Amino acid sequence: MPDIRHSLQISASPEAIYPLVSTASGFEQWWSQDVSASDGLVELGFFHRTTIYRLRRHSAEPPQRIEWLCESGKEWAGTRLLFRLEPVKAGTLARFTHAGWELDTDYYISCTTVWGELMFRLRAAAEGHPQGPLFLSNSLAY
Repeated sequence: MPDIRHSLQISASPEAIYPLVSTASGFEQWWSQDVSASDGLVELGFFHRTTIYRLRRHSAEPPQRIEWLCESGKEWAGTRLLFRLEPVKAGTLARFTHAGWELDTDYYISCTTVWGELMFRLRAAAEGHPQGPLFLSNSLAY
């Protein structure tokens, strides 16, 4: 099974970054404009909700680690999103894994690119220079 992996140095503490990767309001700052939450479940809507990814918190060790289980999406269902935040001298090394993809498809490859952009938006939000979410309700932010 292929996994998507990224790592990025962020000039902020794990405590500052953790809410951005562990809450619906955090996801709204860098990932998607259309986010709702209920009982540990987060839904992210894309393109007028023609695509919805439902995430359930699987495990957490604040502020170092959180893992989400993807419950919906044609290729996302059953995959996991793992954010690990390691303190370093200049802030945090953020390590991200989107694990458990069944196949190396064109969509998987596209998601690898999108996650790269999302990591830079996460960094900007954590460092106090937010660019806003990549996904607006009906389009991309670029």
